[in-house]
Amino acid sequence: MIEGIHAIVYSRQAEQVRAFFRDVLGLDSVDAGGGWPIYALPPAELAVHPAAEDGRHELYLMCRDLQATVAELRAHGIETTPPVEQPWGVLTRILLPGGGELPLYEPRHPSPVMPNQPNS
Repeated sequence: MIEGIHAIVYSRQAEQVRAFFRDVLGLDSVDAGGGWPIYALPPAELAVHPAAEDGRHELYLMCRDLQATVAELRAHGIETTPPVEQPWGVLTRILLPGGGELPLYEPRHPSPVMPNQPNS
């Protein structure tokens, strides 16, 4: 029935964010028409959390080793926030051109797409 997820990142500096996905993260893409790239993402997982209001959705990137991933991002000139320990993992935020942030974390919970995590 459902065969994929289409996520959208909005930015006032879309070309620079696209370059980040292409050049830094190395994501493959196709031209969806008119020069609009659509990037392939790694396997995904979906969680549903209770909330006081509907309509809020979040997009997080995941990695196996946050410290190594942050070092690689910084080698490409990408800034991140200081890592923060959470009960579910270690979290940072990638600072995107235009002021946006993209959360990145190393999960400490079992994951259906990252089966070799510590608590899987």
